[in-house]
Amino acid sequence: MEDLTPRQTVNELDKYIIGQNQAKKAVAIALRNRYRRGLLDDELREEILPKNILMIGPTGVGKTEIARRLARLVRAPFIKVEVSKFTEVGYVGRDVESMIRDLVENAIQMEKQEKMREVEDKAEELVEDRIMDYLMPIKKKASNPFNLFLTSSREDNGDEEQEETEAQERLRSRRERLGEKLRAGELEAHMIEIEVESSHSPMLEIFSGQGVEEMGINMQDLFGGMFPKKKKKRRVSIEQAREILKQQEAQKLIDMDEVTEEAKERVEQSGIIFLDEIDKIAGKENSHGPDVSREGVQRDILPIVEGSTVMTKHGPVKTDHILFIAAGAFHMAKPADLIPELQGRFPIRVELESLSEEDFRQILTEPQNALIKQYVALLNAEEVEIQFAKSGIAELARIARLANDQMENIGARRLHTVLEKLLEDISFRAPELKGEKIEIDETFVKEQLEGIIKDKDLSRYIL
Repeated sequence: MEDLTPRQTVNELDKYIIGQNQAKKAVAIALRNRYRRGLLDDELREEILPKNILMIGPTGVGKTEIARRLARLVRAPFIKVEVSKFTEVGYVGRDVESMIRDLVENAIQMEKQEKMREVEDKAEELVEDRIMDYLMPIKKKASNPFNLFLTSSREDNGDEEQEETEAQERLRSRRERLGEKLRAGELEAHMIEIEVESSHSPMLEIFSGQGVEEMGINMQDLFGGMFPKKKKKRRVSIEQAREILKQQEAQKLIDMDEVTEEAKERVEQSGIIFLDEIDKIAGKENSHGPDVSREGVQRDILPIVEGSTVMTKHGPVKTDHILFIAAGAFHMAKPADLIPELQGRFPIRVELESLSEEDFRQILTEPQNALIKQYVALLNAEEVEIQFAKSGIAELARIARLANDQMENIGARRLHTVLEKLLEDISFRAPELKGEKIEIDETFVKEQLEGIIKDKDLSRYIL
């Protein structure tokens, strides 16, 4: 994190997200403040709380993507939560702590994967020994405990030991030759039978006065040795066995207690929670019907955002320094409709802009994961080469913007529907078009989409 200045963070986000510079700037500053806080002495560090961010803007303009990319950039535990789900029957805003439990689980998986990568080399060495044991096991001679009392056995013991030593030498020599072939990759297609742990463990849901809590308690964790781990045999190639056994050996080499503790620390110090659709729980005062429960959800979210201790099956987790990024379109409500206490916990307000025709053109071509690059790669897999002319891209951007203006504005997601419709026939006939080159220009785009755009009733269902 210390290598990323706010400007560098924005530059990294620019690789995937077009425009929205104010939002990028806000999250970059929040990220840098975490680094600055880490340089302070312990007493002052505890006093400095993150400045949570409220993003306001229509759907499909990059709110979620900015938060997700930010978390990936710094390897921070991240979870996206639809706050509107807490108004569903059975939740009534009372199980909001599940977001912290889910964040902890994500962090444990992240930490576990990193630890396993650290011991990967050692695990690969152990895997080779295990594969050799499956291919050519060393049989241990069973000793008779009564041999000490049998005179004839003592006399023959020397001859037997010599024969056993010679047999072991021959076996060791054969194993060495087999090991050379194994390391050279000559036996990758050879089938062997290995033992693997069954991945299915009985799960338990806890029913409390607040509804069914999705803690997903594993019965193995709950009762320990009472339920021994089931093992089953699988016949796989040596190439597949390497991956399966490497996972098993790597897990043995890491300390899961240490992983859990470090994951909890990571959640507390660098966790990011994205609260989507927060405008859906913003109701006016003295409302009736569903608005009554909306305020209840806000009041239940408030202590988590303010800073509290949440109990998880891995122990208590403090939420004081978790960064919360809330987002909503705020078409029917406005930020002022949130309860004042919650408003105060999101001091940074950022308004995201609707996407223009030029934004659509850039989204189609510039990001590293640009949609056009994705479709070109997909069809290229079937040896169909498609090329997008500048005129074709400009026409696609115009039609996407027009569709958003005429219908519901769904932002960049409109490009998915437009491109799917445009390439529908080519995608269907791709196996028959193998080896062909197709150019997508303005004329081609108009032929495929102009009729749909002109017919407003039809476009509402297709685009």
